[in-house]
Amino acid sequence: MDDINAVPLIDRQVVGRMNTKYNQKQHFGALAKTAATICLGIFLVTPPAPAAVAATLVYVSLPAGVSGEQVQKALDSLADRGGEVVLPPGEISLSAPLVLHRDFQTLRGAGAETILKVADGANCPAIIMGEPVNHPRKTLVGLRVANLTIDGNRTHQQRELWKPSGEGSEIRNNGIIVQAVTDSAVEHVTSAHNRSGGVVTTLGVQRLLVRDLNSYDNEFDGLACYETTDSIFTDLSLHDNPGAGISLDLAFNHNVISNAVLVANDLGIFMRASRENNFQNITIHNSHHFGVFMANAEWLQAGIVQPEPKSECTQNAFTNLVAKNCGSAAFRVNNSTCTNNIIINPHFKDNLKGGLSLAQPNLLTVQ
Repeated sequence: MDDINAVPLIDRQVVGRMNTKYNQKQHFGALAKTAATICLGIFLVTPPAPAAVAATLVYVSLPAGVSGEQVQKALDSLADRGGEVVLPPGEISLSAPLVLHRDFQTLRGAGAETILKVADGANCPAIIMGEPVNHPRKTLVGLRVANLTIDGNRTHQQRELWKPSGEGSEIRNNGIIVQAVTDSAVEHVTSAHNRSGGVVTTLGVQRLLVRDLNSYDNEFDGLACYETTDSIFTDLSLHDNPGAGISLDLAFNHNVISNAVLVANDLGIFMRASRENNFQNITIHNSHHFGVFMANAEWLQAGIVQPEPKSECTQNAFTNLVAKNCGSAAFRVNNSTCTNNIIINPHFKDNLKGGLSLAQPNLLTVQ
């Protein structure tokens, strides 16, 4: 591993691309006492139950040439107890998002050859899992999206937000947005060319499984997670995103991210307000800036920049972290509030600003 060496604070233009503002809505859990506790005691995340297996009683198989409107009608036709809509191979044009807005709904394609493409000027997400409103009134359970490709067609969209005003005006044009959902899954999905992010979780997501995600060439991040707990993200390929491969912020707590390859993003992992998460077997290559950038949020108080309360990163563990050929340091801890984090068996090589870059000494435990 390269020697520890400090570098100046990250360019604010770099941070700004991942700096979407959200309101804090919940307190974080209690801190573990030592870095050793991180490894031994707090990462017992129960895998999400397979979404809607028992409740999926109705299957609707759609023919070739189906429209986005017909897909939504099929989803809406499912009984309250749930069901599954199966999409054919081929391209399906979307002028509005496909919305899974009742419990135990599944949307499944035929594999990579099922392509959901956002139409020119549609200015919408491809898929919304959860109520399609700014502030969901209830939490949905047992949703699943699987076996398909999303093309957000970002160069032919005019804005990042779905609606200019009213309901939907706080929803961004992501490939998949998961909001206020529990015990659900996104599996075997490619999400690319979206006007905002590839896959985004927010507003109280619990026990979500994201598995086998390929996300690239999105306007911002490949995978972004906010207000998300007790979830598993595994087998990820996140590359060539102008923002971060993975962006974590605002109460991303007690989750597992494993077996991820992050290549040629601006940052490999950007994280704030993240606690008690376990990162296993993460490989980061050729980030334009840092491999991992860890910080707290900031606000102005009496004209002085102050750390925003409860926004630090703490009690996170990284096992078998690889960072190579990054345009700055492999791992930057930008604020002294980010403490009690641990890296186990790191491998840092050929990063422009070395291995570790710390706001002050002893912010990380390396084993």
